[in-house]
Amino acid sequence: MIVLKVTAEAQSLVWNGDDLVDVVGGRRWGPDGVEQGASVVRGEPFDRSVVSSSGRYCVVYAERGTEALLLDGDRIVRELDRSYDYAEVFDYAVALGVLRDGREVLVHCPEEYNVLEIEDAESGEWLTGGERHPRDVFHSRLEMSPGGTHLLSAGWLWHPYGVVEVFDLASALTDPAVLDGHGVLPSEPGVNAEVVSACWLDDDRLVVATGDGLVDDEESPALGPRRLGVWSFSARRWIHHGKVDFPVGTLIARGDTVVSLYGHPRLIDVTTGAVVAEWPTVEVPQREGSYGVTHIPTPVAALHPDGTRLAVAQPESIAIIALPEGEEAELPTADGDRMWPSSAVSP
Repeated sequence: MIVLKVTAEAQSLVWNGDDLVDVVGGRRWGPDGVEQGASVVRGEPFDRSVVSSSGRYCVVYAERGTEALLLDGDRIVRELDRSYDYAEVFDYAVALGVLRDGREVLVHCPEEYNVLEIEDAESGEWLTGGERHPRDVFHSRLEMSPGGTHLLSAGWLWHPYGVVEVFDLASALTDPAVLDGHGVLPSEPGVNAEVVSACWLDDDRLVVATGDGLVDDEESPALGPRRLGVWSFSARRWIHHGKVDFPVGTLIARGDTVVSLYGHPRLIDVTTGAVVAEWPTVEVPQREGSYGVTHIPTPVAALHPDGTRLAVAQPESIAIIALPEGEEAELPTADGDRMWPSSAVSP
């Protein structure tokens, strides 16, 4: 593990080749570990970012605010906004992706917390205009599938408890009211516990993690409390599911494994539920779900596109973890950390 010294905690991280970039803070770290300032610093009120798979577009936003900017490099394409309704208690809903026809799109809730809109990233043209009849659901933690076929929303209902919904994008572009329904995940066998996080493994497989909260007492073959499950859309069933004995937190997909960020990073084999590796010396916020607690932010981390390295923001550094392949485990200690010399950090 390599530890990069920083002049201030990174609020966003993305890999640009072998460089790490904090879009919000306007900084870059090359392979030599030297911190360099960028031409533009976004700063307050923005504290998080999401980058398109192409790397062209980026949205910087206030996680528990209403303001955001769509960027094309350093150029501001346009200002974004969301409803003030409960904005302070749940994460900003925004995603960038590429449709199957090659168009780069932005998905967010620009007017109402329960109305998803898809728009052309460059022009701003709404692709989902028309009459809408939304349900009372708070969309959050949006993510488009890698091939641009589906949209994931890991939001919540007012009980409150977290839910997961998946929408077919081709159908939504033909009939935007599709985004107002329950999506394509069937209710049986469904999820019988509160959803705390979810992410795409690929275009067919979705990983869902549940917390302690039980939705109802009915016995069913659903995904119950404290479980990690993999849903296959082609098979239309849970192809893997198992119990986990720790809070999962934020999930980042990596092949047939996921990185779990809660307290510290863990690498989990989704086919068995086994922890392949963990890094207890790397602290991350103890945060589950998209709503509620306001003083615990979502962890800031970035997986390198080749899946070999994970960068995790720390208060005074960035930990770069070499992820193991296969069943190889890595349990580093503080003595095994490699620290960039302070002379390599720009003032």
